[in-house]
Amino acid sequence: MSDRIRAAAAPPRPATLTRARLLAWIGGTTAALLASVVVAVAIGPAGLTPSDVAHVVATRLGLGDVLGLGTPERIADGIVWQLRLPRVLTAAAVGAGLAVCGVVMQSLTRNPLADPYLLGLSSGASLGAVSVLVLGWVAVLPVAAFVGATAALVTTLALASASGRGAGGLSPARTVLAGLAVSQLAAAATSFVIFWSAQGDQYREILSWMLGSVAGTTWTSVAIAGGAVLVLGSLLAATGSVLDAFTFGDTAAATLGVPVARVRWVLLIAVALLTGALVSQSGAIGFVGLILPHAVRLVVGSRHRALLPLSMLCGATFLVWADTLARTVFAPRELPVGIVTAAIGAPVFAMLLWKGRARA
Repeated sequence: MSDRIRAAAAPPRPATLTRARLLAWIGGTTAALLASVVVAVAIGPAGLTPSDVAHVVATRLGLGDVLGLGTPERIADGIVWQLRLPRVLTAAAVGAGLAVCGVVMQSLTRNPLADPYLLGLSSGASLGAVSVLVLGWVAVLPVAAFVGATAALVTTLALASASGRGAGGLSPARTVLAGLAVSQLAAAATSFVIFWSAQGDQYREILSWMLGSVAGTTWTSVAIAGGAVLVLGSLLAATGSVLDAFTFGDTAAATLGVPVARVRWVLLIAVALLTGALVSQSGAIGFVGLILPHAVRLVVGSRHRALLPLSMLCGATFLVWADTLARTVFAPRELPVGIVTAAIGAPVFAMLLWKGRARA
């Protein structure tokens, strides 16, 4: 009987995914992402086609003469290159970054409900953004959001570390509780700033930012979000074997030679910096970092070597289409994309819970 109890209590063994299958999955999801970007840029009231999008992009990249293409129409060029493509690419970068951060947070904290905002980053970024919005300093909003997210990170880690002295250091449980406390404090401060200082149209700007939106993003947004994903996201995506060790607890990870405390600090800081950079460009977009890791895990198993890159690609594709719905379903009015991700994510998460219950 004791053997059966130990077997039932043991964590599930990660599903095996061969190298060939992994490469096939990565190739397929990459192709789906590229096709989604082209089609999403074409969708809208201007009546563009995917070939128009490809024509503009090829010309802008200096391939027009090589491919024998003529000069695209100025209207098509402006719509694709100046308006839609930066927005779609920013959505892809934000989706990829939030998804990989969600995978890392769920592994480090061993909490299936963890997401990139667990350390209070969203509330801290909101406090910074709202503070400058009520002052009318819209130009520095991304900087203020990033500073707010970073301040929340420092406060959370300091609180978790201080409470853990003499009790095992920075543990997942203390980190989660510290993040919850900082998040609630920052949310209360944000509500106070809105109540005390916001006037007129500022309420609409604040609400749009807090619900998450990539409307109005530029190539600067693409550079910031894409650069953060390229550097920090690639770093996180390369930690698959380390995160596999964390799956079975700190003791097992230490037995496998992982310096648990140092690795946890480094990964938490990397997640926080990446999330702060993304939130500074898009606001707080919920459910992407929570739902996508679970959905991908159901398909390819829990080995992080596969889970991390595929979650990034699926998160990028998901947010591209979520934003496309946000700007087209009620055209000419646009929804904040956070409303769409919540409307899709909540029932999907409920379905995943139901499937997990059925398997248990």
